[in-house]
Amino acid sequence: MFPEIISHRGGALLWPENSLAAFRGSIALSAADRADGGAGLAMLECDVHLSADGVPVVIHDATLDRTAEASGPVAALDAAALGRVRLRGAGGEGVPTLAALLALVAASPLRLQVEIKSAADGMPPPALLPRTLAALDAAGLRGRTGIIAFDAPTAMAAQEAGGLDHVAWLLGGDALRRLGHAGAAASAGGRGLRMVEARLDAIDAEAALLWRRAGIALACWGANDEAGLRRAAALQLFAAATDEPRLALRLRRALAGNP
Repeated sequence: MFPEIISHRGGALLWPENSLAAFRGSIALSAADRADGGAGLAMLECDVHLSADGVPVVIHDATLDRTAEASGPVAALDAAALGRVRLRGAGGEGVPTLAALLALVAASPLRLQVEIKSAADGMPPPALLPRTLAALDAAGLRGRTGIIAFDAPTAMAAQEAGGLDHVAWLLGGDALRRLGHAGAAASAGGRGLRMVEARLDAIDAEAALLWRRAGIALACWGANDEAGLRRAAALQLFAAATDEPRLALRLRRALAGNP
């Protein structure tokens, strides 16, 4: 069984990451696959930070330097100013609000996965999760959206809020070095979390089996080439977040005997 395909940051190897152009591209790519008899993509994935005026905006880093034609903290500018900051390679598009992305998702059959990012101090701002949930509710999309976070208390708060498609705890290298897969499974189970995600290169067959036996869905990120996608399928992972969704769709068709 091929994992559910998640277009990571909208397909970061195909389009400028976390841009509306990327999300439009992924939606069109999925629609074309469905029109040709495929299942399309399962989800789009994005990252959110808070603007200076408390609006969830879609960008991965806490600073603008890497992905935009500007520098400095995302949190230093209000949402309107961020919308005027040009993303690199995005044809003049600015940093989008989560609400703008939700409007695209609402008009598609895709689900969404939103990562609650940490600010410059290494912790998610307390207002980020509730304001993200409020945006989902305003768009009527809470039930089609998952919340993911490296911060376990944030993941637990999202789960307690209820009504989401899924909640996943992201297991970074520090957590796995401290806990190992067995300890992380015990911690996730004790918190009532039913899904986790880890880097593909941190998962082996023994770990995948451990999570299945624990009854906790295991997904990965970092499946960005054919070898990685084949490995994710061989490990029987629930889902794979990939920067190359076009390749993932083609490979799934090929493995199903329908190239």
